[in-house]
Amino acid sequence: MEENQTMVTEFILLGFCLGPRIHMVLFGLFSLFYTFTLLGNGVILGLISLDSRLHSPMYFFLSHLAIVDMACACSTVPQMLVNLLDPAKPISFTGCLTQTFLFLSFAHTECLLLVVMSYDWYVAICHPLRYSVIMSWRVCTALAVTSWACGSLLALVHVVLILRLPFCGPHEINHFFCEILSVLKLACADTRLNQVVIFTACVFILVGPLCLVLVSYSRILLAILSIQAGEGRRKAFSTCSSHLCVVGLFFGSAIVMYMAPKSRHPEEQQKILFLFYSCFNPMLNPLIYSLRNTEVQGALRRALCKESHSQLGWRVNLQHQ
Repeated sequence: MEENQTMVTEFILLGFCLGPRIHMVLFGLFSLFYTFTLLGNGVILGLISLDSRLHSPMYFFLSHLAIVDMACACSTVPQMLVNLLDPAKPISFTGCLTQTFLFLSFAHTECLLLVVMSYDWYVAICHPLRYSVIMSWRVCTALAVTSWACGSLLALVHVVLILRLPFCGPHEINHFFCEILSVLKLACADTRLNQVVIFTACVFILVGPLCLVLVSYSRILLAILSIQAGEGRRKAFSTCSSHLCVVGLFFGSAIVMYMAPKSRHPEEQQKILFLFYSCFNPMLNPLIYSLRNTEVQGALRRALCKESHSQLGWRVNLQHQ
């Protein structure tokens, strides 16, 4: 038995067992979503980098959110697309744990970034005169680095705890990527410590941050209601509504996946929830921010106008030559 436990070198991701034709349809659909995710977040990242009017703490954190969304999609979607084309293609044990680590790192980091962004909104609306002092670039950089570091360290703890477990078969993971709970089901040893650490992490990385976000927005709501001018109140609601949409999508799906009773959500439903979390959320975030943020829309228009002017100037130069 001990020899079998040490010989595990690869896993098979079962993914969606729906037949070859439907797999091809899903491959095309998810490829389209993946492309939109990279393009949408890439455009936001480019606009923030190139437009000096967007060089503010709010867009600094938004750029980190765009990076996390692209990275999260890249950690799961390519493997899912490969499995749709070749369901029998295995993933190595090292590759599987690497995918688990990357997904958890980006998910934890996004949780913390959303909390930081809610605090940024709170300071901007409730303490506008002290905003530049409180949210200095030094503070913003420290908050961003802390979010990335804590997210990665917590993911590393999960992976280290998995490495201590023996795996002696079966080697089939009933998921479209190496999700931590699905991997633990294949361990032939006691996983109670892993389960306790996962639950504790959910409390600190989901419930705790969500409470902080709700506290921030309750303060923001009170501040907005105290604004006398209707136009000012409307503008304040508009500026933070996009972030609130992202928070609802992210925390809602994550809490249902990791903290709801599993008996109410069979494995196939869990796959759909993870699909929404890892594929749809990263695609929706740039759409929500670009459609509901006038400054991002303005930056996009300026970039397009600059590009059209540069092309026109290039053509004029060619005609003169």
